[in-house]
Amino acid sequence: MRWRHPPVYIPPVDLSTMEDRHIINTYRLDRATIQELFSQLKPDLMSAICHPTGIPPLVQVLSVLHFLASGSFQTTVAMASGMSQPMFSNVLSRVLSALLKHMRSYIVFPQVEDLPIVKGDFYALGHIPNIIGAIDGTHVAFVPPSRNEQVYRHRKSYHSMNVQMVCLADQYISHVNAKYPGSEDGPDAALVAAVEPVDSQDEEAEEEDVDNRNNIIMQYFQ
Repeated sequence: MRWRHPPVYIPPVDLSTMEDRHIINTYRLDRATIQELFSQLKPDLMSAICHPTGIPPLVQVLSVLHFLASGSFQTTVAMASGMSQPMFSNVLSRVLSALLKHMRSYIVFPQVEDLPIVKGDFYALGHIPNIIGAIDGTHVAFVPPSRNEQVYRHRKSYHSMNVQMVCLADQYISHVNAKYPGSEDGPDAALVAAVEPVDSQDEEAEEEDVDNRNNIIMQYFQ
């Protein structure tokens, strides 16, 4: 018979009793932002509490935010949240899926009518005209899936996803592309990623997004 540790009761997190600095250090978001985010994600997470062992939606959100903010292992975050690692893995997938549903409400590339303001903000920073975004990329290391493992192998011999972001002068993220595996590394992939829209299941909306982005690029050269 296998010996098991006795269950450990973890009291629910109460944001109202936490200091602001501790909240930011733990979750990388302030109290108001977490509460706003939770109010949007709660309807998508309510189904989890129907099960007798379900995790309350707030605990789900906070545990995932802590995981993303700390870069720790799933097991460590799961134990701190009173979950098993398999349970936290399910929670992580559920919360990330809910986040993706709302992504387009926050990550928005500037439209043509926004360009004068965007250019003005960048000019105020460095006195360089006609800047509509700051773009950069990085390789995020991760454990690859067993299928097609080789396409995720970076030239520095570790597995990664090639992630690119564009931000505005106030560091507001306006575009994210994380669809390329680590083996794809070069200016051609970066250029394609820069003009591709965020993934969407709506093909018509995707085509419209491409047209808008192309119009913005043409405005840049005028």
